[in-house]
Amino acid sequence: MNAREIPPGRFAERDDTDIGQHIYALASRLFPICRSITGNGVRDTLGILQEYVGLERHEVPTGTQAFDWTVPREWNIRNAYVKDASGRKVIDLAESSLHVMSYSTNVARTMPLDELKTHIHTLPEQPDLIPYKTAYYTEEWGLCMSHNRFLALEDGDYEVLIDTEKTDGHLSYGEYFHPGTTDREVLFSAHICHPSLANDNCSGLSVLAFIAQALKGRDTRYGYRFLFAPGTIGSLTWLSRNEDRLDRIDHGLVVSCVGDAGGPNYKRSRRGNAFIDRAVASVLCDGRKPNMLDFSPYGYDERQFCSPGFNLPVGLLQRSVFGTFPEYHTSADNLDFIRPQHLGASHRMVMDIIDVLENDWVPFNLYGKGEPQLGRRGLYSKIGGHTSTGMTIMSYLWVLNLADGEHSLLDIAERSGMPFSAIARAAQLLKESGLLSDVTAGEAKS
Repeated sequence: MNAREIPPGRFAERDDTDIGQHIYALASRLFPICRSITGNGVRDTLGILQEYVGLERHEVPTGTQAFDWTVPREWNIRNAYVKDASGRKVIDLAESSLHVMSYSTNVARTMPLDELKTHIHTLPEQPDLIPYKTAYYTEEWGLCMSHNRFLALEDGDYEVLIDTEKTDGHLSYGEYFHPGTTDREVLFSAHICHPSLANDNCSGLSVLAFIAQALKGRDTRYGYRFLFAPGTIGSLTWLSRNEDRLDRIDHGLVVSCVGDAGGPNYKRSRRGNAFIDRAVASVLCDGRKPNMLDFSPYGYDERQFCSPGFNLPVGLLQRSVFGTFPEYHTSADNLDFIRPQHLGASHRMVMDIIDVLENDWVPFNLYGKGEPQLGRRGLYSKIGGHTSTGMTIMSYLWVLNLADGEHSLLDIAERSGMPFSAIARAAQLLKESGLLSDVTAGEAKS
């Protein structure tokens, strides 16, 4: 067994904080890396993920067309700092990879404070935080710092070094495929391009790595494809290289911001009522049902997968919604902001979604004329007269009433308002008791 692997066993049966500790440890390794949409930071990140999952790495040359986009020149950064007249570093890349605007051009010169200020980005409304800024498809340079430190800069000349290069190179992404017993697929995707932002998206990368690892020891009906790619250009590049296989994708999830205490929140696919949308609505996270949001064409790579030319059934799963929490795209999105128990709960939620995809079936009640006697089958309390009926009994009754050969377990969960897991457990016990047949499996109605 790989040293990075957890012993076989379904994580859904493990304590959330237990698996969450392992996920957090991986996120902690990924956090310091200075990533962008191309370059060695992405490769270093994929190298770490490969220790957990057998990724296939892809290198796509600069200039490659991806629909209306082109793979840009590769960007790498070696060092960056700003020194005041005394030689003291007032900005230092070694302190935070957020200090340099991603894709900045090379700079090595001395300039007065007034000129330097035109290239510095701050957050006056959050004066102690460093913002995250990018300039992917321009020839600009910029630096980021806290507003309070910005205000403390004294007049004088400053030595500015941003040691970067843009060269013809490659865009890198990683892919892992867990085969199923059919040729139908589920796509999981997480963006890999953000530097030193723990929730966005070290959390998504780490959770999906452990989901992929969990599936290694599990026989599944679907094949599960995991994509770790830079935002926008990475997903578009993958789509352009796999267009002939997209009709195999029945369900998909983009996963980001899944390490904090918020939510959960789910943005529906463009279709609005795809099976994945319904499946997510039927599961719980930390005992809560997800807040269901309508699709919008802004966000992460779900907007590429759901563009009208593809219209894939792909939704976005998050804890707190991007852009709504104060830590978003700032230095406060650090390793203190994400917690093992929340990462573990997010992991369990995704595994529960997989259970819905794998375990939905259509039951038929073999004793449809009136309710069958559950008590003599050990499925009902021996003592009657209770003023309320427990969830277990209600799940039996809902399954039996809607098991007409036309409603799936997910249909029943939606109609009853109960979690899919409760309906699935009830259906399995009823089937084992000889009360149901499985229409999906072609069992005869009798």
